[in-house]
Amino acid sequence: MARGVASVGIDRRTWMAAPPNIRLDLSNRPENVVLVRETLAGVAEAVGLDAADLDDIRTAVTEACNNVVLHAYEGEEGALEVEIYAMGGSCSVFVRDRGIGLQQQASEDQWIVGIGLPVIEALASHVDFEETAGGGTEVRMQFATPGAHTLEPTSEGETSGSANGAKGAGASVTIAPVAPLARTVLPRLLGVLAARAHFSTDRISDALLVADALSAHASRSTSAGHLRIKVTIEPRKLELSLGPLDAGGARELVSGSTVDGVGRVLEKLSDHLDVALDGSYEVLDLQLTDRR
Repeated sequence: MARGVASVGIDRRTWMAAPPNIRLDLSNRPENVVLVRETLAGVAEAVGLDAADLDDIRTAVTEACNNVVLHAYEGEEGALEVEIYAMGGSCSVFVRDRGIGLQQQASEDQWIVGIGLPVIEALASHVDFEETAGGGTEVRMQFATPGAHTLEPTSEGETSGSANGAKGAGASVTIAPVAPLARTVLPRLLGVLAARAHFSTDRISDALLVADALSAHASRSTSAGHLRIKVTIEPRKLELSLGPLDAGGARELVSGSTVDGVGRVLEKLSDHLDVALDGSYEVLDLQLTDRR
């Protein structure tokens, strides 16, 4: 990966023509930085990214996310938004907040002139900073990833725009294309969130089995080209919402989770299953609880 002082000028308009492969909508709680790091690991597995390049990307992105956690909202809770573009020879990550903006951070001698920026400049091949409309900051980082695979493009707008981001300890992740990324990203995220909900070891294993069942069959249950998973957390409880699914797709997803000798994994391991309508699409709602 290229080193040295990063150049600037990553034009967002260039990237808007190709929606992100991953969009994370989180709050700026410190523990949510782990979700970003695990998501990057899942993308790396999907595209065959070199381990050293992954370490560099995670380090730089962690610095950008830590800025949102520590400085963007002056001690209050707010949005942390992350977009990941896997383009074969390069990987771009945008980290965005809706907080106080660059000028105030710089005037207060915070992260923008501190240790975070030099770390990102040393690890990224390009970096740019921009204040967002309505306030806040977007950090755009581009990394050279020679040898990594390109994830096939999706239709314009599928993973773009607001996902009505998760509040508190919850998370919302949108992925496209579904098949490779669901398999490598979803189990990582649900494993972290189940542990955060104080699930027992056995119930964490159940959550991972649910994630595997969802990721194995989700791409056949939707023609939308993308999948959004929202997770809310309470002590010993996870609530998942997964869509958009085609008409009948939720039933197909549940039926497809059948394992010999176990039955339908999603029915057996979930405490509650329901199907809701979202326009012409379906949304599958699941609840996992730990009743120990």
